[in-house]
Amino acid sequence: MPFNTVFSQPIKYIKGVGEARARALAKLGIFNVSDALTFFPREYEDRSNLKKISEAQDGEECLVKATLVSDPVESKPRRNLSIVKAMASDGSAFLNLTWFNQQYIKNNLSKGSEYLFFGKVKRNGMFLKMHNPVLEKSDGHGRMTGRIMPVYSLTKGITQNNMRNIIENALNLARGKFEEVLPKSLRQEFKLCEVNFSYEHIHFPQSFTHKEEARKRLVFEELLLLQLALIHVKGSSLRQKGIQFKHVDMSPLLDKLSFTLTEAQKKVFREIEADMESPARMNRLVQGDVGSGKTIIAVLALYKAVKNGYQGAFMVPTEILAEQHYRNIEPLFNSLGICVKLLTGSMKKREKEEVKRLILEGKADVVIGTHAVIEDDMVFNQLGLVITDEQHRFGVRQRARLSAKGESPDLLVMTATPIPRTLSLVLYGDLDVSIIDMLPPNRKPVKTYAVDESMRERIYDFIRKNVADGRQAYIVCPLVEDSEEIEAQSAEGLAERIRDNELKGLRVGLIHGKMKSQEKDQVMKDFVEGNLDVLVSTTVIEVGVNVPNANIMVVENAERFGLSQLHQLRGRVGRGEHQSYCILFNQSKSKISRQRMEIMVKSNDGFVISEKDLELRGPGDIFGVRQHGLPEFKIANLYRDMEILKDVQRAVEKIIDNNLLEESEYGPLKKKLDSMYDTQIKELSLN
Repeated sequence: MPFNTVFSQPIKYIKGVGEARARALAKLGIFNVSDALTFFPREYEDRSNLKKISEAQDGEECLVKATLVSDPVESKPRRNLSIVKAMASDGSAFLNLTWFNQQYIKNNLSKGSEYLFFGKVKRNGMFLKMHNPVLEKSDGHGRMTGRIMPVYSLTKGITQNNMRNIIENALNLARGKFEEVLPKSLRQEFKLCEVNFSYEHIHFPQSFTHKEEARKRLVFEELLLLQLALIHVKGSSLRQKGIQFKHVDMSPLLDKLSFTLTEAQKKVFREIEADMESPARMNRLVQGDVGSGKTIIAVLALYKAVKNGYQGAFMVPTEILAEQHYRNIEPLFNSLGICVKLLTGSMKKREKEEVKRLILEGKADVVIGTHAVIEDDMVFNQLGLVITDEQHRFGVRQRARLSAKGESPDLLVMTATPIPRTLSLVLYGDLDVSIIDMLPPNRKPVKTYAVDESMRERIYDFIRKNVADGRQAYIVCPLVEDSEEIEAQSAEGLAERIRDNELKGLRVGLIHGKMKSQEKDQVMKDFVEGNLDVLVSTTVIEVGVNVPNANIMVVENAERFGLSQLHQLRGRVGRGEHQSYCILFNQSKSKISRQRMEIMVKSNDGFVISEKDLELRGPGDIFGVRQHGLPEFKIANLYRDMEILKDVQRAVEKIIDNNLLEESEYGPLKKKLDSMYDTQIKELSLN
């Protein structure tokens, strides 16, 4: 939508707004005409469904045309309550009408006149009634009845009628002035309606068919712009030229492993091999559920790069994870004559400089580290492969900075966060996706239980028993410290309490995001080395180290976490030979909360869980959209709009492959894309 004078006009100048309402609308993110027009209805009321009173079903919302057969009567049974009652008939039956605290209604009704009434019918035997119906004279233009009415999200001081009038007035100003950004050929190919029609009928549709046509076009445009902008910000085309690696015999490495690869791991590595051996640059996302064995895939890819004479960089989000990978990978690679170095922020300056010198001179083949590997003074001799683990923890710019340290190095992105296919298409529009959909054999599924407060004592006894047997436990809380606003368990408060009471005598550690990195690393190290029995934590341990000896995960206020997040937390246990348990304290009585806990209890499949999370919570809340810093969707819903998203993917591929944005027909789309990039996407960080 172009920001010419009409669209950028402040909302306070729209008829029916003014200063006070403008302040209320600001809370909804509406500051100008453009904001009002893209504030789409959340649902619709069908006020066109005209029925005889006698045909109306109990609980049905419908429209009736009836004559008032009694004078309206007002009563005031108590202070601050006024009731207006009247009776109407259409010849088929009588309808009792009641309005609460709407005294003005009495003056709008006159016996013998015919009206249209819209509302929910309540039936009690032969008696039918409507409370607070919308009414209009039957000879009017049907502004409030006889049509499909939009229903908007509201804020204090704004009613539905206020909002409808404001948006109708904004539409009147903008009618015919919307600039069409989708080329005609694209609209024809995907059967999309014209832009002015779309805005008219998304707000005030003449039929539900028109509403769906309008919505499809607006969703398509929103997703198309986002996809193209993401590809732009990632600085890549789908067919960027890269390094063509030669085939390598992997058996020297595979022979040294104490396990055999699963079929899923073999399949994913074949896809990576094909990418690395093609002349195009590899841009691949490997998704694998918790414990599916992604690290060995990274090791295989690094081995292939090194055997081709290139260096590899493996970037992870935390120092403790970098150290863990280094401890596991270095001995293996060392036995194969490959030099691996660790680089983290807390290393001494001299140590860091030595590692950087070895990398610059090409004497180190692989570097494993945190953000330290993308510092400005980090120069590679010949970087050929970049791997980022837990991609969502890194900004796009960090990934780009690492990639820029080589001549179009291949890129492998790894995540244990199962992202629904719908979301991964949006978040990783430029990446091919591989999924490790099988766990290694002999992994015991974690037994999961959803419990309430009545089980607390038994749970603490269970923790004591397991600690006595030599095991360890995590307890995760939603808050760092106690809060007056939020009723939820805090890590600090709980750690203090159980140290002195329920788990007195056990070694209880505390870790949370407000602690300094070195403090966190020390606590985590103590837990890894078995110097702590119980670790009380916030979600900082959601992605992290492997502690095979920890076999209990307790989550306080589990209702406050997303399902995917709960699954990640559960993945911290179940990594050793002992049976592991995940105990979810659910303090909520709501139906949706119960449903979510049931999903966790029944399923250990991260992809099933993430799809359910998307279905139950909507795409705004699920891990993956808000945390990725993406602009919030105005109209698209990734769960219900999967088919439109698939069309968008096809369109994006065609536009990129054929460089269509440079053609004149695509000029308006390119202009809108540039504007969106500058205002919303430029500083995007997937964080």
